[in-house]
Amino acid sequence: MKQPASGPNRARFVTIGPDQAGQRIDNFLLRELKGVPRSMIYRILRKGEVRVNKGRIKAVYRLREGDSVRIPPIRLDVSETPAAPGEALRAQLEKAVLYEDEELLVLDKPSGLAVHAGSGIRAGIIEMLRAMRPEMSFLELVHRLDRETSGCLLLARSRSALTALHAQIREQDFDKRYLALVAGGWHNDGDITVDAPLRRIQRGGERLMVVDPAGKPAVTHLHPVDRLADATLVEARIETGRTHQIRVHCAHIGHPLAGDARYGERDFNRRIKSLGLRRLFLHAHSLAFTHPRSGQPMHFSAPMASDLRQVLDKLQMDKA
Repeated sequence: MKQPASGPNRARFVTIGPDQAGQRIDNFLLRELKGVPRSMIYRILRKGEVRVNKGRIKAVYRLREGDSVRIPPIRLDVSETPAAPGEALRAQLEKAVLYEDEELLVLDKPSGLAVHAGSGIRAGIIEMLRAMRPEMSFLELVHRLDRETSGCLLLARSRSALTALHAQIREQDFDKRYLALVAGGWHNDGDITVDAPLRRIQRGGERLMVVDPAGKPAVTHLHPVDRLADATLVEARIETGRTHQIRVHCAHIGHPLAGDARYGERDFNRRIKSLGLRRLFLHAHSLAFTHPRSGQPMHFSAPMASDLRQVLDKLQMDKA
């Protein structure tokens, strides 16, 4: 329940209702302050300009029903305001919609688009969709995909749907499967499970994920789909959703992903590039979960894009 602000340049106060309870304060502010860059959200939190029940809080604080949130007035420079997507990009995103109802929105995410703003990106898919669909009072990412990764991306259109879907993810009732082209012939007759904790490090100004016993648990199941010329197409199913998990786990077992400039193998990448690959070969091809309202099983698949398919076709010819 919102209380009226006392003026355009004054802080406003929001009392948290049952539909808003449970979410992190940073995510709440991103919706309340539409168009404000994520970096500014974290800045006003660090500076203590946002208060909950008159006290300072961190970005990870989860709101409770009845909390009083002080939201400071925000002034954006024109350079900081995310631009609405142009006509071509808007058409691309509309075409990418695989399914939509009152609770869900499923996209076949194009490669090259970030899912949210940050790190020099003024607007990601979530910001662009909010600009395209101003009638939606709620729209949030259920999970994330790397910028270069294409395929199934799920968004929630209500707080209750988001909460229910996150519970499915925690309870491993949420099935995400990817197709990845990796270097080398598969050194195993069948499936491989990689159970290797991951930790974030800083190296030379770049943030990387590394396998480290002190890291967070991460499990990836790999299934060979097609053995090609010095490469293998694998299906990856993840139990956890760590940053760059599939990329790091595949590199860890000696099968780095094609087109991976960060964790990949230079000679392999050079060869695959000569076949026409211009991006990371990682595609979220399948998504399965239970509908948060109806309880019906939901399954979506996104076809592999033509640029990835052409690379596989050329590898098949080399194999023959």
